[in-house]
Amino acid sequence: MSFVVIDYSKGNLRSVQKGLELAGCEALISQSVAQIRAAEALVLPGVGSFADASNEMTQSGQMQAIRERVRAGVPLLGICLGLQLLFERGNEGLPRGQWAPGLGLLAGSCRRIDSRDTQGKSFKVPHVGWNQVRFTKDSAARALLAPLFSKIEDGSNFYFTHSYQCEPVSGQDVLATVKHAREFACVVRKDHIFGVQFHPEKSSRKGLEVLQNFVGFVKTGATG
Repeated sequence: MSFVVIDYSKGNLRSVQKGLELAGCEALISQSVAQIRAAEALVLPGVGSFADASNEMTQSGQMQAIRERVRAGVPLLGICLGLQLLFERGNEGLPRGQWAPGLGLLAGSCRRIDSRDTQGKSFKVPHVGWNQVRFTKDSAARALLAPLFSKIEDGSNFYFTHSYQCEPVSGQDVLATVKHAREFACVVRKDHIFGVQFHPEKSSRKGLEVLQNFVGFVKTGATG
C-alpha cells in the first residue's frame, strides 16, 4: 500500500519513516502534491511553528491535497505538530490575537500549554520527556481508541516534546489525555483521522506498537 510521510520542511521525517518501516510497511517521504493525492494512507509528522507550517503547506498546495484525500476516506495520522495542524487554527509563531489556519479536519484551536497548575505551581515549558497517557473513561471513546492502542495499557509512558496543545471543541474527539501543569488532550480521533501529541517514533516499543496498529488499521480497511 502507498503510505506517504508528508514533507513540509518541519523535520523528524526519516525517524517516522523508519518507524513505519519497522511496523511493516513501505513509506515514502514526499513534498509532492501528486503523491499525496495518490496515497492510500497519510502520516503528518512535524516539529516547529504552527504558523510556518500552515504557510508552507498552503503555498505548496499540500493543505488542499490532504483535505481532498481525507474526504475521500484515506486514513491520516498526525504526530506532534501534525496533530495540531488537524485543527482549525493555531497561534504559535504569531503575535497575540492572530491565528493561522489549520486543516480544519477537527473543530478546535491550538494554544500554548499552561506553565502553572491550579495551585500555582510552576512547570517547565516546553513539555519534554516521558509522560503517562491516560485513556478517557467513556466507553465509546475506548472503542474508538482500540485500533491505535490495541494491547497498550492505560497509563503507558510515551515521549513528548512540545510547547503547544490542541483544544478540541468536541470532547468526543478526545481519546486520551496527559498532564503537565494541567490535563489536556494528547490522542484524538474522528472517523479515519487520528492524532497523537507524543512522538511514537521516539517512544521505544510502545511507540512502535502505535505505528504498527495504525498500519494494521489501514491494511485491513478497518472502520472500528
